[in-house]
Amino acid sequence: MTVPLTSYGNDGFTFRVHDWGPIDGRPVIALHGFPQTSACWAGVATRLGAAGVRVLAPDQRGYSPGAQPADVAAYRLDRLAGDVLALADAAGLDRFDLLGHDWGGGVAWHLAARYPERIRTLSVASAPHPQALFKALRGKQALRSWYMLLFQLPWLPETLLGSPLGGRWLASSGTTDPGEMARLLADRTTATGALNWYRAMRLKGVPGTGRIGVPSLYVWSDGDVALGRQAAEDTASYVDGAYTFIQLNGVSHWIPDEDPEALAEAVLMHLDQHPVSVG
Repeated sequence: MTVPLTSYGNDGFTFRVHDWGPIDGRPVIALHGFPQTSACWAGVATRLGAAGVRVLAPDQRGYSPGAQPADVAAYRLDRLAGDVLALADAAGLDRFDLLGHDWGGGVAWHLAARYPERIRTLSVASAPHPQALFKALRGKQALRSWYMLLFQLPWLPETLLGSPLGGRWLASSGTTDPGEMARLLADRTTATGALNWYRAMRLKGVPGTGRIGVPSLYVWSDGDVALGRQAAEDTASYVDGAYTFIQLNGVSHWIPDEDPEALAEAVLMHLDQHPVSVG
């Protein structure tokens, strides 16, 4: 690949891609969360690019206009992971470093567990290991995650998220750009695609996220209203490989937007600690 990648295909869909940094730089695939697009990585990617890192960030399934299936089953975790591997293949990457935030972090944990031969290092912001999150849901985390139950309902969540009430809820989470999120969710098709990530959680037969053997970095912020400390601290028990945990104080859930400098610094440190093998 000698020119920046702008799109790629998988499963009959077309995905938009942001491609930052030098084409021949160490490749990092960055996965956004709910409800955002690849644009959320601009601050982080600019800093990584200045350090010689190439950042490939797709608009994921449900968010790319050419990849918005209506079927909830199309948003199973294994299908979402397949989209990422297809991006790596389109870019000619046998192995790559992986970075994710929020739901993108969930996909990243899953990829690292299921396809360790493709993942050089894993860096995740906000989202704990899925098994740590499910365990925490038996306790106080359930109060933070009330919206996951609401999102299982048909049509009502789309209506609420596209209303001023939805905008106020997003603003209360600490986001620096609630207007952009509200604009994104005002499109009914995009809102349904975004919500189907949550609705697919109830489907049976989806492969679980196992233990992590690749070198992993987890960045959590104590101002996160959605994801609490219990799951954050318990994540270490699901990682067998080298593991680094960093807590950002006074930062909300939206780490890539609110503190891109700290996140980029942590990722660069992680990459430096695990250099690309030569030969």
